[in-house]
Amino acid sequence: MNRLHVPLFLLFLSITSSLQAEPIKISHQGLTLNAELAKVGDDWTRGPVVLMTHGTLAHSGMEIMKGLQDMLVSRDISSLAINLSLGLDNRDSAMYECATPHNHTHADAVGEIGAWLEWLQSQGAEQIALLGHSRGGNQTAWFAAERPAAGFTHVFLVAPGGWDTEHEAEHYQERYGKDLQPVMKQAQDLVAAGKGDQLIQPLDFIYCEQTAASASAILGYYGAAQLRNSAELLPKIKAPVVVFVGSEDKVLADLAEKMEPLADGDQIQMEILEGADHFFRDLYSEDIADMIAESLEQ
Repeated sequence: MNRLHVPLFLLFLSITSSLQAEPIKISHQGLTLNAELAKVGDDWTRGPVVLMTHGTLAHSGMEIMKGLQDMLVSRDISSLAINLSLGLDNRDSAMYECATPHNHTHADAVGEIGAWLEWLQSQGAEQIALLGHSRGGNQTAWFAAERPAAGFTHVFLVAPGGWDTEHEAEHYQERYGKDLQPVMKQAQDLVAAGKGDQLIQPLDFIYCEQTAASASAILGYYGAAQLRNSAELLPKIKAPVVVFVGSEDKVLADLAEKMEPLADGDQIQMEILEGADHFFRDLYSEDIADMIAESLEQ
């Protein structure tokens, strides 16, 4: 695709397709979950549908999610962009407010992806693909690896997150100038005492300075867990997998290096988009949409 301009018909489709998105609500474990359904026609369940999961503390309407929904509709592909609850009932499609105490875990998303997949199936959708960006990419891979018979046909991972306990501790020290280990010890002691819901505050947590988080949330995001390492999950996924990597991704600078030994070009493919950063803005998302459409046709 010519990167110097966007064809007028794509601009028109991008504008008009957003009008087709409609809010969907379901109940899951006592919470109301929200999502945006962008469908192709009234018989949308007869075609492919992509179930999309956003990244850390983000939402269904963030640029990469909204953009991909528009682009997929222009390629006759419906999609459901889910809004992870992050422990909140009926959470708005907006960035998580750092002042709000954190009572969610990384693994919560896995159950919510499953709930939305079941909703799509209840609507009659048969060709359902999974897509996740960044942390949502890892959560999507986690779900796909744990539930290979859940009824999805393809898995698309856009800059999927990884995990290294030592690196995370170093990153925490660099970001906040503090040692993570005392926080982990306090959280571990509380969980062992059956007090996982107890808040630790003030606390620097994920991207939030001086917030509050439950002991379970702290262990859920910083505790050792191989399932948070996407590279280790890929061989366990039975459906075809495409991993999208941005050559200029500064968040996951070593992603291509980690994925290359796994990419056999058959079951697992890696697509490196030259010049793209972690968020694949503008025409890089168009490239992703093109490759998704091609994979689904196959």
